[in-house]
Amino acid sequence: MAEILVLYYSRTGGTAEMARQISRGVEEIPKMTSRLRTVPAISAVCETLEDDIPASGPPYACLNDLKECAGIALGSPTRFGNMAAPLKHFLDTTGGLWLAGTLSGKPAAVFTSASTLHGGHESTLLTMMLPLLHHGMLLVGLPFTERVLHETHSGGTPYGPSHWSGAESSAVLKNEEKQLGRALGRRLAEVAWRLERGGV
Repeated sequence: MAEILVLYYSRTGGTAEMARQISRGVEEIPKMTSRLRTVPAISAVCETLEDDIPASGPPYACLNDLKECAGIALGSPTRFGNMAAPLKHFLDTTGGLWLAGTLSGKPAAVFTSASTLHGGHESTLLTMMLPLLHHGMLLVGLPFTERVLHETHSGGTPYGPSHWSGAESSAVLKNEEKQLGRALGRRLAEVAWRLERGGV
């Protein structure tokens, strides 16, 4: 079995639910499984705020999770059109993997959640791609052959799935958002499987 790492940060739960949908999509592909991981919160005055083991949910990611995966789906809520600091903080620790070329040639995808419809869904996804490109990863998006991209009235972009969580960040994922998350998981897993077998 080859594993896709679904790595995310979530504060109010929307991005975490998207991660679960992407994991479901990954596991719809035979011989593929997902590894769900998160990162601890940080603050402006100190490094990590959390214990080494989270009180609930998936474990915190470590560099070995990145080494061992066949592909990565990276998710974050939007913060002024960019990824949240905890995820960026984790990515900033991956310099050794970059020097070794560990992630080069592996497929990657991105996803996000925002409290406003025009709160930076697409710019967050695009800026999340930059460190993945520096690592030499192969980006996988959502083509418009995914019918739901033409139908969604909330989240969803060709750069990756997104969720519109509402002003109170309490809106549950709409059906279209769930479908796009699972579609990305399937697409990423299919590409990883083909690459693992030595062909695209």
